[in-house]
This record gives sequence, structure tokens and C-alpha cells, in this order.
Amino acid sequence: MKIDNFNFAGKKAIVRVDFNVPLDENGNVTDDTRIRGALPTLKKIIADGGSVIMMSHMGKPKGKVNPKMSLSQIVGKVQERLGVEVKFAADCANADAEVAALKPGEALLLENLRFYPEEEGKPVGIDKEDPEYKTAKENMKASQKEFAKKLASYADCYVMDAFGTAHRKHASTAVIDEYFDKDSKMLGYLMEKEVTAVDNVLSNIKRPFTAIMGGSKVSTKIGIIENLLGKVDNLILCGGMTYTFAKAQGGKIGNSICEDDKLDVALDVIKKAKENNVNLVLGTDCVAADKFANDANTQVCASNDIPEGWEGLDAGPQTREAFREAIKDAKTILWNGPAGVFEFDNFIGGSKAIADAIAEATANGAFSLIGGGDSVACINKFGMADKVSYISTGGGALLEAIEGKDLPGVSAINK
Repeated sequence: MKIDNFNFAGKKAIVRVDFNVPLDENGNVTDDTRIRGALPTLKKIIADGGSVIMMSHMGKPKGKVNPKMSLSQIVGKVQERLGVEVKFAADCANADAEVAALKPGEALLLENLRFYPEEEGKPVGIDKEDPEYKTAKENMKASQKEFAKKLASYADCYVMDAFGTAHRKHASTAVIDEYFDKDSKMLGYLMEKEVTAVDNVLSNIKRPFTAIMGGSKVSTKIGIIENLLGKVDNLILCGGMTYTFAKAQGGKIGNSICEDDKLDVALDVIKKAKENNVNLVLGTDCVAADKFANDANTQVCASNDIPEGWEGLDAGPQTREAFREAIKDAKTILWNGPAGVFEFDNFIGGSKAIADAIAEATANGAFSLIGGGDSVACINKFGMADKVSYISTGGGALLEAIEGKDLPGVSAINK
């Protein structure tokens, strides 16, 4: 069922949103991109005369109640953006009274789904090596179904609009759908846009295609890197990964972050890039610091010759220029992960150089897709969200989609 063709009048709709938004120490939302992303779907339901029940996770409470991860902290922000009063149910699995009181045009937000281990469907407090783990997992699977059934009982229809969790087989993303027929479950507007954006990158590649992969670890990105080597013309690998590649090639990296068990993987990526005629862009210089802090002393040095006691925290000027060269003429661009510790204002130069080059290429007709929490935070920090083609709300989901993996949260709707 397409959301555009569905009339929510008089119906209660339970919507899986992704409100896993960053908060400051006082519980204030610091970036509401994900809340704003859900608005078209939520407003359509309310405008039709339906009532909306929003469910989401926040953080990783591991199946236990944690006030610091309570969605009660974001009620005010959701209310402000949605434009109607948002009621709150303090227990997502015992919200019958709040749901029953919900009238057409009203909105209800359920407490953090992950306060219940059944949401993720993983046994808690038992090691995978334990002989009882298999039994515990089967029991949890049954409990997960019951949890999903309970959530489904609140509503007449189900809308999946949380791309950020579409790669997870959780109760609220890929089990709850079993309790709705195919005419009562659908993707929300955000999900439709996300799926189309990924399709644009993979099925409608205009060349040159430049992908930028940042972040601290090769291990978390290796699947996507290997997949991209068969698709892209230019591949920029930046951020903390730089130093694993530098060390793999015999460089000295001081105190920089490094995955010593992935040095062979880094060399293999370099070899495969050559075999695929991919222009692999790695950092040649960096901004090194004498401590991991914004007020650290800094120096620019070669990425493979960092003095002892110093660590690379950002891309250097030569590297930024190399990034720009690989991006400026591209017609398809994918960016996931920053080029440095962008949370520190003194180390945003590399990420800003990438953002500027992407904005320039987009203005010249490129399709640019920005995905992953840190990249999105970068673009928003620089005030450049309107200078790129599409900002994805999903990190892991985006990468798995581009890797060609099935997304349970999408396939569940199509069953």
C-alpha cells in the first residue's frame, strides 16, 4: 500500500519513527533533523483525520529503563515541530489507556522501545558461548513476537518511516508487520524518499562517481568499501582510518588511532583499488595534536611521519586539496563519515573542505547523498543542508542498502 493512497480518517496509525536524536547534558535536542524528517508522514495522518502513535528507540539502554534515554525529553521538540499537542505514554508496552483516549487529530509518543529487551530480540545477561544461549534466544524470539503483537494492538494500521533502523530485524521494524494485512501497512514518506535516493546512487550512476568514507575504523566500513570498489571512480578514505592505512604502508603514526589487526585489510583495499582502476585518495598530511582536545597544540605533518606523543586529528592542507580534486568534477557523490574530529572546532577543516567541494559539485549538477549521523551533523554544523541533493537519516541502513543487503524494515512491508 502507498501512503498517498491511504485514507487515515478515523483510524489509529502506529508509526515507527527514528527519534534517536542527540541531546545535550540537560536533555535538550541539539539536532532535530530526524524529527523534521518524519513530519510529512505524521502530518498526513493528522490532516486525514487519523490519530498518530509514534514509537522509537533512543540510544542503547540494553533492555533496561534509563532516564537519560527517555523519550519524554523530546516531547516538547516533537510538539513544536508537529504543531499539535503530543501526549506521552511512559511505558510503551502498557499504553492501552493512553491509546484508548486518543481522538482523531491527536498524537501520542510511546516511551523508548529499547527499554524492553524484546524490541531488539536479544537475550540479556547471557553470553553467546553459554550452552543455554540457544534456548534463551528461542524464548526471546517468542517474547519478541508478543511484544510486537502488543504494539500492533494499539492501531488499525502500521507505517514504517524509520530508515535509520530499517536494517535491524527488531519488533517494531520487521515483526510488527505480521499483525497487519498488506492493505494496512506501508512505508512512510521519509522511507520512500530514502529508498529512492539509494536507488539513484546505485541504479542511476552518473559518472564520475566519488564516494567519501570517513570515521575512525576500517572494520566498520570494510563491507561498504569493498562493495564501492566495484562501483566508484574515486574513493576517498579519511578520518581515523587514515592512520591504519599509513601504518600498513610502513608509516609512523605516533599516538594516532589505529586498528593493528586490520593492516592487511588496508593493504588489500589498496591492491583492489588498483585492480579496479579506482582513484584511491588517502591522507598525505594531517593536523596533529599533542592531546585529544580542542585546545591542544597542533602541527601539520605527513600522515606517515607523525612524531611520538602526537596524534592526527584532522586532514592537512595538501589532503584537503586532494579531496577537492576528487570531488569537484563528480556527477554522483556519496559521503559517509567526517575527515577529522569535527566535534572540536579546531579540527573541522578537513570535513569543511569536503562539504564545500560537495556543495560546489552539486551546484554544477551532481547528485550528492549525505548519510550517517556524523556526516549529517557536519552538514548541519556548517549550515549547508540546502546545498546538497539529499540528506539521509540512516547511517547503518544506508550503508547496508548500498552494500546491496536486504533491509528487513523495507522487505517486511512488501510481504
